[in-house]
Amino acid sequence: MKKIYMILILLFVAAGCSNENVKTPKEVVIKEIYQTHRDTIDNVDSPAFWENGSLNLLIATAKETHRLLVYNAENGEHIKNIGNEGEGELQFKRPNGIAVIDDYLLVVERDNQRVQILSLPDFNFVGFVTDSLLTNPYGLNIVSKGNGYRLYVTDNYETETEEIPADSLLDKRIHIYDLTINDNQLNYNLVKFAGATTGKGILSIVESVFLDQENDNLVISEEDETQSSIKIYDSEGNSKEKVFGLGLFKYQVEGIALYKKENGNGFWIVTDQSHEKNRFMIFDRKTFEYKGAFIGKNTTNTDGVWLTQKSFGNFKKGAFFAIHDDGNVSAFNLSVIINDLKL
Repeated sequence: MKKIYMILILLFVAAGCSNENVKTPKEVVIKEIYQTHRDTIDNVDSPAFWENGSLNLLIATAKETHRLLVYNAENGEHIKNIGNEGEGELQFKRPNGIAVIDDYLLVVERDNQRVQILSLPDFNFVGFVTDSLLTNPYGLNIVSKGNGYRLYVTDNYETETEEIPADSLLDKRIHIYDLTINDNQLNYNLVKFAGATTGKGILSIVESVFLDQENDNLVISEEDETQSSIKIYDSEGNSKEKVFGLGLFKYQVEGIALYKKENGNGFWIVTDQSHEKNRFMIFDRKTFEYKGAFIGKNTTNTDGVWLTQKSFGNFKKGAFFAIHDDGNVSAFNLSVIINDLKL
């Protein structure tokens, strides 16, 4: 009896030690450094950042007013607006996703079925990227490739009754282009379409997409709230049959940002969009292990996001930008996010 009693004590102690080693991911509230002027008539969707050492610009798309909003990225002061509604150069129809690479700005126009490219900081027209089957584009991501770029554009096409098409018809959810820009002259070609029609990689509702070149992971938000998650492809548009965040996201998965460290390490920030409990969820860059989340003190219902690791102004380790409830942009100090979540 004494022997059995000792065994029970040892088991109890072991269980206690085991529980101490289990770390519950943190969820913290972080105060914004600033928020830009709010005007819900704009229906703001996505932000991007550009800098050249002396000038730091924050640029956001305004879907309802069909224009770009340009701010001083250091303090959020409004500088100017770019564009108006139309189909020509420097005109937009429902601008949505936005991206910056080198000295170029790329804007997805849902209702013009194209991507418009401008040069920075002058906002001069460079060209349009489109193809005959680009129907309902929403999000984009662009990376350097050789002497040019590779561009990924998501296409959330629907049936005539505005429903999700059958799985067999979801093979064109991503349009992949190669492009070059020389002396502001654009050349591009459609490389391929991508989208799984069977298995875990089926993309029901798409918008945000982001390529991690070092780890060859093309990360795509699945916005169908019945399966809110992130689905992983490779850079050539092939499904890896991997899904992460399923069961962790409570609402609609939106913007994606990547923080890069050496040797392919770092972390992802992915938006769990909600009016009630809007969260920015952190996942390990390689393993996709959930690391925790933060909530903006005054930020809710976030669509697009942007992360820069460039040091500028008071943002010594960079900044994280997030849309606040269709009306303006919130700016967070990246060093605070890293410190508070022990990343």
